[in-house]
Amino acid sequence: MNKAELIASVAQKNALTRKDAEKLVSSVLETITQTLSVGEKVSLVGFGTFEVKTRAAHEGINPMTKEKIQISESKSPVFKAGKQLKDSVNK
Repeated sequence: MNKAELIASVAQKNALTRKDAEKLVSSVLETITQTLSVGEKVSLVGFGTFEVKTRAAHEGINPMTKEKIQISESKSPVFKAGKQLKDSVNK
């Protein structure tokens, strides 16, 4: 399912116009993104948790030249599925 299909599904299930559903979905995604960008996590009970993990700086190897390179610290968004979501998927 892509974003357009998600919007269509939300609109149908909630008797909304496609435009209203698009605003709703976009605002939810924007809120999650903004919350993660300030370092906080978003926990949706039963669904899962979005949070930002920091990868420490480390040394790597360039596979083409075999030279050692320094890889800087980076932050990545991660999602951990909740129990209810896991159980629904495993049925």
